[in-house]
Amino acid sequence: MYKWNTIPWRKLEKNVFKIQKRIYRASSCDDVRLVRKLQKLLINSWSAKAIAVRRVTQDNQGRKTAGVDGVKSLSPEARLRLIDKLKLGTKVKPTRRVWIPKPGSDEERPLGIPTMYDRALQALAKLALEPEWEAKFEENSYGFRPGRSCHDAIQAIYLCIHTKSKYVLDADIAKCFDCINHGKLLEKLNTFPTLRRQIRAWLKAGVMDGKKLFPTTEGTPQGGVLSPLLANIALHGMENMIKNLAESFNIKRKGSNYQLPKRDKRKSVSLIRYADDFVIIHESEEAIYQCQEAIKLWLNELGLELKPSKTKIAHTLKPHKKEKPGFEFLGFYIHQFKAGKCASAKGTNGIILGFKTQISPSKKSQKKHYKKIAEVIDKYKGVSQIALIKRLNPIIRGWCNYFNPYQCKKVFTKLYSLIHWKLWKWGRKRHRNKGNTWLRHKYWHIIGKDRWVFSTREQSNPLQLIKHSSIPTNIGYVKVKGNASPYNGDLIYWSKRMGTHPQMPKRTASLLKKQKGKCPYCGLTFRENDVIETDHIIPTAAGGKDEYKNLQLLHRHCHDEKSKTDLKVIQKHLGKKRMKETYKWFNRLDWIWVDDIPLLV
Repeated sequence: MYKWNTIPWRKLEKNVFKIQKRIYRASSCDDVRLVRKLQKLLINSWSAKAIAVRRVTQDNQGRKTAGVDGVKSLSPEARLRLIDKLKLGTKVKPTRRVWIPKPGSDEERPLGIPTMYDRALQALAKLALEPEWEAKFEENSYGFRPGRSCHDAIQAIYLCIHTKSKYVLDADIAKCFDCINHGKLLEKLNTFPTLRRQIRAWLKAGVMDGKKLFPTTEGTPQGGVLSPLLANIALHGMENMIKNLAESFNIKRKGSNYQLPKRDKRKSVSLIRYADDFVIIHESEEAIYQCQEAIKLWLNELGLELKPSKTKIAHTLKPHKKEKPGFEFLGFYIHQFKAGKCASAKGTNGIILGFKTQISPSKKSQKKHYKKIAEVIDKYKGVSQIALIKRLNPIIRGWCNYFNPYQCKKVFTKLYSLIHWKLWKWGRKRHRNKGNTWLRHKYWHIIGKDRWVFSTREQSNPLQLIKHSSIPTNIGYVKVKGNASPYNGDLIYWSKRMGTHPQMPKRTASLLKKQKGKCPYCGLTFRENDVIETDHIIPTAAGGKDEYKNLQLLHRHCHDEKSKTDLKVIQKHLGKKRMKETYKWFNRLDWIWVDDIPLLV
């Protein structure tokens, strides 16, 4: 019916999202029969199949990574053929084992890369399953869910402890993805038979490591499209189990021997989970130990266990068993310290508490960040100052944006001092025969009130290294509402949250506000899982300037389509002879030259 570039994507997206909203509402009302009917309708629809194929062949970062069949980077014609092939109940090929380094350690993490066909089929299954489970997932589950992030989990912890010091069980599940019991997972999934058999086939497909095939009797392969959702389904129910356990806690009213009502006991404990990392918070140490034992038994039924090296009990304000106050979670160090009347926090009734809650980057995160910058400086010994600054700035900006909503000023100042001396050694190695004064005037210049700025010599617009402390702080992050989900249809709320997220660059947030959260190419509202790219309205190779009024935000697939028309604009501006010189501008696309005309593969 269509060619790839003539498919009405706007219509398809609307059709699929309409069914997903109905699945979400039916699941919220526990109407299982309607959920199954709508899921089958969605999986069999051509619109959902087309969107699933586009996500894995155009939007996904791993679209150029092949599975065991060697297929990758599909052409438009191959994508159309793949849409027609998608069908549940087909045979599954094993995943390809790829080892990647684990951040912050010398260990390697195994990834299982499915074939392109299986990836597309998993994306199709995810379109149907995710709305159902988004209506079921617990309020304090934040990992691998659309519209939720690490900052929501950190803010949830802050809201639990900012008015009262408490005990914390900081725990981590050992090899969560690799050890999940398949039978228990499929039992909890409880979907219709055809999809259940297909998911079971993916779980049992095996792994090809080199030329050897290894069976997979447990676990979900990291690297699959559906794996994060399946892991969340397996761990679903943990929070509710702890809440039920809290009803048996021995908690009495102040000044009496009467027990608290069950409702208040349930509120007294909090479990906040991000993927396989979680914390349990309560003001009683005895209750924390009870929760730890209950969690161990609950995880054993799934074939999982707690990792002893990363599981500990701490107190937010006082030392506990020779351990300093506080705990680390998702790269943050969360603790409380005694403070005077002026600096102390206040309770809900206005009473001064005598302590203050502080959230800052952990020492482990600081060391990892400095090590990464030091490796870049050591690696780029022979490059120019401009090349080094361009390489370092994105690393510094990204790290600072992650920790920006919290108290990081002292840490930022300390880190920049260390980086300053590392850069001084970099300059000293390049110019061994020059004096300190010459070196200082060569690479460091006065900009405004700052006399030591690592920058170029240009007077009007010098390229300078970003200082950690120069990035404006944005304290006051607002946590996502309770059980809110992108499938509830409130697109205005979710588009606004995208623009206020700490890791959203300032320029991108400004463009989102200017475009009212919509893509100008297809007219659809940007959603949480969409890959957004910045585009020059008039290409720079055709004379366009890199300025705010010449920029717009597009979906990645929309950006690819627009780039095809940009080729004609540049060809008209430069001429055919100079056109080949600009091929680097299109290094993101796969294209070839035929009779001096660029064609996309």
